[in-house]
Amino acid sequence: MTLSLHSTDFQIFGLPPKFAIERSALDARWKELQREAHPDRFAMADAQAQRQAMQWSVRINEAYQRLKDPVKRASYLCELHGAPIEAENNTAMPAAFLMQQMQWREDLDEAVGVSDLETMADDVAQARRDMLESVRATADEQGDYPALAQQVRALMFVERFARDVEQRLDQLGQ
Repeated sequence: MTLSLHSTDFQIFGLPPKFAIERSALDARWKELQREAHPDRFAMADAQAQRQAMQWSVRINEAYQRLKDPVKRASYLCELHGAPIEAENNTAMPAAFLMQQMQWREDLDEAVGVSDLETMADDVAQARRDMLESVRATADEQGDYPALAQQVRALMFVERFARDVEQRLDQLGQ
């Protein structure tokens, strides 16, 4: 297969379109692709070859950024399979999830010390790991992309909350 700038990220990296990927293989392939397409290799080439090298370099980096981040990778899989995330328009979540989010927010507001926040950060990290495993199963085993889109939207909430907890920890550490 001939690659083009319009090839999928997975095609560019020679990976199957799955959620579970080996990060070390992704990193190694990124370095290899960057070496091949780096604009400096085309410094003596004509303007068109230089422009193409620059476009490929940008495209490779975009694909790498998307594939290395689990949430972006899951979102991309949803888009490829016709189930866009639409996080701005679709905020419907299961009631139990919303209750958990409200409890976490309340706990964050009431947290008084580093110990409370570190415990909260650990709890959120475990919830994130569990959600990522569920995302993997939904994508790679079930192939249920509408359900995956809902899981990704929930994961986005959890990631945002984890950043808020880290920000509070940073504020207390100063």
